[in-house]
Amino acid sequence: MLPRSGIKLQRLKSNSPTPNHQLKFSPTHLVEHPQTHRSPLQELYFCDDLLKICLQECKKIQSRQLLDRMPHRHSASLKTAKAIHARALRFGISKDGKLGNSILDLYAKCGHTDYAEKVFSHLQRRDELAWNSILSMNSRKGLFEDVLEKFASMWGCGVVGNQFTFAIVLSACAKFSMDAELGKQVHCAVIKTGLESDAYCEGALIDMYAKCGHLLFAKRIFDGAVDPDTVSWTAIISGFAQAGSTTKAIEIFEQMQNVGLVPDTVVFVTVLSACVGQGRLEEARHLFTQMPNPNVVAWNVMISGHAKAGYVGEAIELFKNMVKADVGPTRSTLGSILSAIAAVANLRYGSQVHSWAVKRGLDSNVYAGSSLVNMYAKCRKIEAAKAVFDGLEEKNDVLWNALLGGYAQNGHAREVLELFSSMKISGFRPDKYTYTSVLSACACLGNKDTGRQLHSVIIKNEFGSNLYVQNSLLDMYAKCGSLIIARKLFERIGNRDNVSWNAMIVGYVQEEKEEEAFFMFRRMMSEMTSPDEVSLASILSAAAKMHDLCKGKQVHCYLVKYGLEKSLYAGSSLIDMYSKCGIVEAATLLFSHMPERSVVCVNALISGHAQLSLRGAACIFKNMLCDGVQPSEVTFATLLEACSDNIDLYFGRQIHCCIVKLGFTYNDEYLAVSLLGMYMTARRNSDASNLFSELPHRKSTIIWTVLISGNAQNGCGEQALVWYQEMRSHNAMPDQATFASVLKACSGLSSLEDGRKIHSLIFFIGYDKDELIGSALVDMYAKCGDMGSSSRVFSEMITKEDVISWNSMIVGYAKNGYAKNALEIFEEMKMANVGPDEVTFLGVLTACSHSGMVSEGREIYDSMIRVYWVPPRVDHCACMVDLFGRWGFLDEAEKFIDEMGVEPDSMIWATYLSSCRLHGDDLRGKRAAEKLIELEPQSSSPYVLLSNIHAASGNWDGVDLVRKKMTEKGVTKVPGRSKVSLDVVG
Repeated sequence: MLPRSGIKLQRLKSNSPTPNHQLKFSPTHLVEHPQTHRSPLQELYFCDDLLKICLQECKKIQSRQLLDRMPHRHSASLKTAKAIHARALRFGISKDGKLGNSILDLYAKCGHTDYAEKVFSHLQRRDELAWNSILSMNSRKGLFEDVLEKFASMWGCGVVGNQFTFAIVLSACAKFSMDAELGKQVHCAVIKTGLESDAYCEGALIDMYAKCGHLLFAKRIFDGAVDPDTVSWTAIISGFAQAGSTTKAIEIFEQMQNVGLVPDTVVFVTVLSACVGQGRLEEARHLFTQMPNPNVVAWNVMISGHAKAGYVGEAIELFKNMVKADVGPTRSTLGSILSAIAAVANLRYGSQVHSWAVKRGLDSNVYAGSSLVNMYAKCRKIEAAKAVFDGLEEKNDVLWNALLGGYAQNGHAREVLELFSSMKISGFRPDKYTYTSVLSACACLGNKDTGRQLHSVIIKNEFGSNLYVQNSLLDMYAKCGSLIIARKLFERIGNRDNVSWNAMIVGYVQEEKEEEAFFMFRRMMSEMTSPDEVSLASILSAAAKMHDLCKGKQVHCYLVKYGLEKSLYAGSSLIDMYSKCGIVEAATLLFSHMPERSVVCVNALISGHAQLSLRGAACIFKNMLCDGVQPSEVTFATLLEACSDNIDLYFGRQIHCCIVKLGFTYNDEYLAVSLLGMYMTARRNSDASNLFSELPHRKSTIIWTVLISGNAQNGCGEQALVWYQEMRSHNAMPDQATFASVLKACSGLSSLEDGRKIHSLIFFIGYDKDELIGSALVDMYAKCGDMGSSSRVFSEMITKEDVISWNSMIVGYAKNGYAKNALEIFEEMKMANVGPDEVTFLGVLTACSHSGMVSEGREIYDSMIRVYWVPPRVDHCACMVDLFGRWGFLDEAEKFIDEMGVEPDSMIWATYLSSCRLHGDDLRGKRAAEKLIELEPQSSSPYVLLSNIHAASGNWDGVDLVRKKMTEKGVTKVPGRSKVSLDVVG
């Protein structure tokens, strides 16, 4: 009958070979000990004694045991079984029907397959009890196919089986294939044997059909039962619950109570699990209160269900009540409650549970250990997590992965790589979770080389097709900037999920390729993958960076559609987008409607208000403190940046005091850099130096660079060089930003000698090919007058994609009188498809002005406006006035000023006045001087220039009049100073 189902069932023959020699005993040779001889009556008594012991041990092992204690019980029972078996073999009674069946049953219950099969094969008569023991053992071990094969062999041997046999086989049918065809064949056998009305068979049939998804058949059998027992009720309730029909399951449960049956713990736990699985926690709590004495399984279901649903407080309260009820929690309880505590990072509760576990000896196993490691890691106590790990004698893959994941989540990327090496040395094989943590560490460090090596190992170990690992590889390559490799890997993933799409979108946003990010977002939507909070928040960041309010509003609509507008992560990104697009009112309105506010969304709002006014940002900060939200380093950095922009030193110092008061240390570079930057922007170099001296002894390159850069920007080039020398004496290695800053200081001082020394170090370190440093070197040599070296550095640059390097060359040639070279570089720049900016045109117009190329200058100015859409600044206009005026086109210069469309400032009139002086035009010069004096009444320049114009034309009365006005208005001329450098330009 059964072979029709497609399973090839082999008959078990009585003379089948078995490995006797492996088990080191043989019933054929140890029938009777030569030195012992007992009477038949003594032998009978002895056999009865062994049988009693054996049956008692079977009862012990069959009684309910906690999962933690089962291995000890099995071990003790197995020793007893071996002792009884040895005695039975010694006296030749091991084949006895009752005793042989009992020994077989005990071995089966201990799970010792080899011994059980051995005893079974040598029984004189294999009855239903013997077959049931073998079938039950295989079923408990999950060998359901073996159960079916043994059942076929049993029938082949002429043993029909009893109700227990069919119950075991029907259970195997349900678990083996989840296909009712096999179960239907067994059902036919049940009917043939007349056992269809037996309670055991009814329950097993209901359970089989329910688990195979045939609830109609299961319900029909249940309804046809005359007096269904608790097992049948449990089976039908469990069937509907597992099928997701929780309401129907609860309805049948209530029917069971109405007919007068008292549900046992199994029924309660079944319905509880169904309610919890469907998220119906209120009904689960109501049902739980009806249980007379909830056992540990019921408590575990409730605690685990609330923890997974995010009701951490309720889960912790349930655990407390469980302890009060004197129900001994298991390691499963411990795992669930620690997971709940880890979710809210409540270190106090976590420490208490740890202490409780230590008292009860539950902390020593690997399962509890991994939960403790995870809890401490989530509470950001990675040292405590490591201590738990080190204290465990037994370690497995799960424990290693918990520790690796903890270090990765806490940003200890280097330690993750070290632990990974230790794990391999200890002989543990990495799995998908291991690779996920290690790849995350590589992404954090930007260590693409190690990531690529791991990629090779992953392919070798056949983890390359695992989606978790593929997503981690994708994230690693994207965060390391290798977007081309990441994209290729992405296209090969067949079953992409949200994590795959998010990795690509986030990668493009971080690399400032916002258009590509939007393309991937649109493609994700077109492929019917609904965006989640991460993808929407990331694409909002792209819109914010682009200052594209239109796209940002479209994404806002998606947030409303998916109900994520007020979520913490996406809501913060939405506030940030509106803030960066200048719509601070909308950002403030969104913030006011957020049910939960984190420091992230407050920081976004502070940043938005800081762009408009420091007062508004300060008010948000004040409200933040009143609401009990703890500021972060980003909060203070944003406020300090606003102070720098507004040069509000008083408020900046208040923020500095607040940082000290709240206990933030200077070990955080982010804060230290922001404070130094604020003092430097306020030109408080001495305060910045004092703060620098308070920082930890070993200062990073970033800290040194802020100090050097600040001095260079404040015109304190000599001090910047002093700080640079001190940095080198502390063996701190400069980076690109450091070299760019110190070269700027050399440029300001026209210190060619220092510049050349720094150039040598740049070449030695290997930064000479860097585009940023190349631009700084070009600028430094140009400002020091060494255009030969400047041109040589420019020609040796490998990449010239940035407009800055081209500008440095053009401006350098222009200011040093090489107008023709400047225009040639400008033409090369256009051929290289590098778009010119305001500085480019300023340099080119300066070159035209110095070389008298009036018509070329006019054409370039027109193309700047009409072709390149660069709006003219005041210095561009002053350059054009200088171009016309310097070469005698004073009428055109005056016309240009009158047609500017905006009121000319002092720079325009000073330039025009210099041209009038150059060409001795008293009338125009007088007008320009009067305009300039109106704009800058205390400046001596217009008076001196006008006086020189009068003197050049012989108008000495005019000279005296100008000097008289200077005296009346109290205007004094500051004496000029010159600096002579002995540097030889090679």
